[in-house]
Amino acid sequence: MTKTNKALSQLGMAMRAGKLITGDEIVLKAVRAGKAHLVILAGDASDNTKKKFRDKCGTYGIQLAEAFDREQLGRAIGKPERVVLAVTDLQFGKMIGSHLSQNTEVDPIEQQTGQQG
Repeated sequence: MTKTNKALSQLGMAMRAGKLITGDEIVLKAVRAGKAHLVILAGDASDNTKKKFRDKCGTYGIQLAEAFDREQLGRAIGKPERVVLAVTDLQFGKMIGSHLSQNTEVDPIEQQTGQQG
């Protein structure tokens, strides 16, 4: 199982455990309230959405990962397409974040397009 597949299956586990929220406004609220530990943004989100979450997560010091596409994110949590998810549990956040990138903290992550550096 690749690291990214592992992250997707862990998103499913977090969802079943009730430690995952989804949807623009709900995620933004959680970020502002300090309840989000990791925000995952679909790589095919609009530039506007990406900027909004980069800015918010940067302001509040929350790790942001740009990964997968909206279809993969939705499938991972058993829902229709999802553009943004937030993990509300610290342990799940660390576990999933560790599979997404080695860029830590709030640097916007420009990856998941398959090119090797």
